[in-house]
Amino acid sequence: MNRIKTAFVAALGIAAVAAPSVASAAPWQSINQRQQRLDQRIDQGIRSGALNRNEAYRLRTQFRDLANLEQRYRRSNGLSNWERQDLNRRFDQLSARVYNQKHDRQGHRGGHRR
Repeated sequence: MNRIKTAFVAALGIAAVAAPSVASAAPWQSINQRQQRLDQRIDQGIRSGALNRNEAYRLRTQFRDLANLEQRYRRSNGLSNWERQDLNRRFDQLSARVYNQKHDRQGHRGGHRR
């Protein structure tokens, strides 16, 4: 019985160490899709009028800066875990900025919106 308990605890320990690396690796398989989605969200905000010209310009500049950073990271033997985490955090921040700018009602054209 003690052997089974020891094996079970060891398996849980391995699973606890392996699970975060598997979970964090999944989003990076489609980093280009994430960039494409952000680009589409900015385009949609411009078309709908949810983003004004200044907001769109700033978001596009930040998007280009992030894409350039990714390219610099990739040039040096691919992305390290730290670089992946850094890019992921920056993508999250840019995504939140896109959301906030689209919902701040500064760019909305037309009537009163509630």
